Amino acid sequence: MAATGLEKRPCTVKPTKLLEKKPSKTQSSPHRHDTTRHSLPSVSRTLAMLPALAAASPTKHASPAVSSLGRYHRHHHGVLLHLRRLPSLAAAGHARGRLLASAFASADGGAGQDVGSSESTASSGSAYVGLFVRMLGLDNDALDREHAICTLRHYSLGGQKCIDEIMQFPGCITLIISLLKSESIRACEAAAGLLYNITSVELYRDVAIESGAMEEIFSRLLKSTITPEMKEQCLCTIWNFSTDENLRYKILGSDMLIPIVRFLDDEDIKVKEAAAGIISNLTLSHSYHGDLVEAGVIPKLVHLLQTKEDDYKIVRKEARSSLLELSADDNYHALIVEEGLVRVPLVGSSAYKAFRPQPHSWPSFPDGSEIQWSSRPSKYGATELLLGLSVSEKKTEPDEAKVNAMIGRSNQQFLARVGAIELDDEGKEQSETQRNDLYTILPWVDGVARLVLIIGLEDVSAIAKAANAIGNASVNEHMRTSFKEAGAVKPLLQLLVHSDLPVREASAYALEKLSVSSKVCVKIRGEAGLELLANVVKDPDTPVEQLEKMIDILRRVLDMETSMITEPDYNASTGSEDIVNDEKRSQGNVDGGISGTSHKLLKQDEMASESIFDFDVISRLTKVLKESSPRLQAKCATVLEHLSASEQHATAMTAACTASVIESVLEMGVISGTIGGPENLDEPPTLVIEVSQAVAATLRLLTKLLNFDIFVLSINTVKIVALLRSMLKSNIPLQSKDWITECLVKLESRDGLVDRSVSGIGMEITIYHTIPRLVVQLMTSFSFEKKRKAVIELNRIISGGVMEYTRAVATAGGIFPLVKMIEESEGDVLEASLAVLYNLSMDPENHPAIIAAGAVPLLKRIVHVESPHWNHALQLLRALPV
Repeated sequence: MAATGLEKRPCTVKPTKLLEKKPSKTQSSPHRHDTTRHSLPSVSRTLAMLPALAAASPTKHASPAVSSLGRYHRHHHGVLLHLRRLPSLAAAGHARGRLLASAFASADGGAGQDVGSSESTASSGSAYVGLFVRMLGLDNDALDREHAICTLRHYSLGGQKCIDEIMQFPGCITLIISLLKSESIRACEAAAGLLYNITSVELYRDVAIESGAMEEIFSRLLKSTITPEMKEQCLCTIWNFSTDENLRYKILGSDMLIPIVRFLDDEDIKVKEAAAGIISNLTLSHSYHGDLVEAGVIPKLVHLLQTKEDDYKIVRKEARSSLLELSADDNYHALIVEEGLVRVPLVGSSAYKAFRPQPHSWPSFPDGSEIQWSSRPSKYGATELLLGLSVSEKKTEPDEAKVNAMIGRSNQQFLARVGAIELDDEGKEQSETQRNDLYTILPWVDGVARLVLIIGLEDVSAIAKAANAIGNASVNEHMRTSFKEAGAVKPLLQLLVHSDLPVREASAYALEKLSVSSKVCVKIRGEAGLELLANVVKDPDTPVEQLEKMIDILRRVLDMETSMITEPDYNASTGSEDIVNDEKRSQGNVDGGISGTSHKLLKQDEMASESIFDFDVISRLTKVLKESSPRLQAKCATVLEHLSASEQHATAMTAACTASVIESVLEMGVISGTIGGPENLDEPPTLVIEVSQAVAATLRLLTKLLNFDIFVLSINTVKIVALLRSMLKSNIPLQSKDWITECLVKLESRDGLVDRSVSGIGMEITIYHTIPRLVVQLMTSFSFEKKRKAVIELNRIISGGVMEYTRAVATAGGIFPLVKMIEESEGDVLEASLAVLYNLSMDPENHPAIIAAGAVPLLKRIVHVESPHWNHALQLLRALPV
């Protein structure tokens, strides 16, 4: 998991330059006090009137100030004037006013005051904190309470010592929270600001939570009449709460997450900062990532990160931190990549010292293709200066992908040459262990070019990180093509034989992800990748994990041109299977109907592969097919299937005893067909699927090899047929039964391979394969034409009078779709549906299902309107117990 090094990040600000204290490196420190917007006209005048503020000046003897607290009240001038003219109260009130006047008159505020004066004024000002706290009481005048809360808020800016003096009075936090509901906007804002300052001290967060501060703040934020100042202070308070992992669940459980995410779009930059800070802290708890993503936080954070304004520096920092935390999950990382960002490892500036720009040579694109000369040379020599650049020749213009690759390469190589590609202080706030997994987020154009540049360096650790990042970022065709155009394929192929094992594994992972694209597969073949992959596969020292990836890449490259020819389409969920073609295939057209052009392509591939895939490679693949997991068996069998088109390879497979390996896989398929039954629902479904895929791939390989006499003579035909028939009767998926049928048909077509005295293979194929596939086609196909063909074919099979066929239709669940066809169809389809249902009604066990499917009302309607097939409907009605 990528660690971003972000720890708890409390919301902190700078009250004044006099009180400024550099924030901790593990905390985000948004500059909440904007000196151009909220600066005081006279700092010395303020300190003269509020000696307690001066007391906040940090000294080595005083308590440390809070790193930075909330910005000054927007109406600070008015507050100071009110302090001079306290409202008239009773006699005690006049006495309080005189005491306050004497307290504030003795201060000598100034920017240059010494430590001694600060301490003396602190001792004089702190004596009146209790008076202001008592003025917050509910029994006091509203204006008195407003003056008191404003004064305490300014006093709290002095640092933790001042906050400690306020919080020493029990119950004061409750009085502060109660003022959040005041009718005075100024009092509400001051209360929110004071609460924000108090919660900046970790010691008092639990007290605030127990007093109901969070609930009251949530209530204020949901008000449509809330002021920008109030909104900012409330969000900053939540930001402070979110630094405590134990308090984050309250934010998630209060239905406030969506409003907080919406505040990212607020017009006030300070509100954006606070909302981004809250989300940044929430992402530190990985259990909340799902809720954040569902709230739509990723697109908003990406938008904020891509904003270029100077005021958005803090917002961009928090957005980057949040995205890096979210990218630790592969699914959420894919969403971030879809938004146009790429996660790039920080490998240290020293790693880039090994970068050497290419010497002057003929210019080329990042993927290695050369830029062509212009066909219209200039007599002034411009064609030599601007090679290939001619606005009048459209064919010479590079496409957008190549242009982006060139831009990214130029940017990153320039930064590497000048030593500015990665700063030494990036990630300094992280610990040494976190430095090993440090990342940043870049736009995809720069990110792709940066990763390709890193895999060309000498630092093995950096290469491994970059290769893994390439694999993680290859989540769609756009990114895979971008890496190809940026020139990632060739160096990754070369890294497959690197001396460092983690580098080899990382490059194999990257190539496996990239090879999903057919364009990348073409590039791999063009870079002589097949030979390199074959050498890695036959190396006995290749780890199993890397071997699986190599075989998977081989499968995709070999499958690039021949998959649509060699593998029929049996996607029942889309209704794409045609029953007529299915029957033709079952009668012997098992080679897929290869056309002349396709046959030439296959011949060319055979000639190219015969020199690459020798006996050692085939022997290694056969051994893997025998000993590996079902998932790897499926991939390995697919590669062997492609190679089996060549007689030379088929001979090598026969010599490698592939027949015995195929028998062992088929035996596993028989066991899997029994495990996958309804009585074994506790078995892991993933394992059953993987075994089914391995068996299907092995059956395709067997079908191909049966075309060669040398292989047919090496197999135990009786055992193979018995295994195939057992699997045909089992619960193995229909996709596998397609290939079982092909193998049985091909074996039957060869004279002497199957004992003719053992009959029933054709009937078994019909019962366990043809009828279930027709029923599935009826239930899942969206094409009415395919449904029509399925019903007519079912009627043809059932009309043969074989009771097992009728029972097979009912067992496969064909009654309900047949009744639905009665409602939707007419003509020959209606007649065929009625005929099949009538045959099914001959078995009393099918009566409840026919009635439950709603056949009776439909049949009565057909009889009532005397449609052309009313007599068939009447016969079916009479056969039912109604």
